[in-house]
Amino acid sequence: METRVSTQPKVRFTPEEYLEFERRQIEAKHEYLDGEIFPMPGGTRRHAKIVMNILTELTTQFWDRPFEAFGPELRVKVSATGLYTYPDVLITGNEPAVEDEHDDTVLDPIVIMEVLSDSTESYDRGKKFVHYRGLDSLKEYFLVSQKEYRIERFLRQDDGNWLYSEVTDPEGSIEIPSVVCRVPLSRIYRKVKFEPSLSPNTDA
Repeated sequence: METRVSTQPKVRFTPEEYLEFERRQIEAKHEYLDGEIFPMPGGTRRHAKIVMNILTELTTQFWDRPFEAFGPELRVKVSATGLYTYPDVLITGNEPAVEDEHDDTVLDPIVIMEVLSDSTESYDRGKKFVHYRGLDSLKEYFLVSQKEYRIERFLRQDDGNWLYSEVTDPEGSIEIPSVVCRVPLSRIYRKVKFEPSLSPNTDA
């Protein structure tokens, strides 16, 4: 069978065209990189619950402190690589740097958290983290499992390397030293039902 190669040029978008397109969207969200627009997958109820729990706890702790926590409605731009994306949770100062007057694209997050899913885990651990490391403002990066009690942290060191740690104890807490904050896993996973075969209390 003869293979035909398309001669149609690949459609490319400028950042300005992407932002104009994205701001017209009602529900769908898209990443942007190197002239291409990529649809972001939807989440599960469990995923949404974990994000909501984290935001509730952080918002309470930041009530009278100079930090703010946002969910995936707010976009982040990695200026060093050109990536536009929507972290599940990000922490900023009270007056974060934004790209333009629309006030919907943050340039200097302090902390980013991603809730892992089967379709995004390899990306969140790999290429996406490479992009995030291009944010000079970023001090901590968290990967949050939705299958079990497990939260992994990457903490930026003074020499630019990232120190890895994890918490798996349901009675434990995650430390967020860049904003002097502690969040119990019991609060993060409150009312979250793990699948039976993945439950941390299931016998092998």
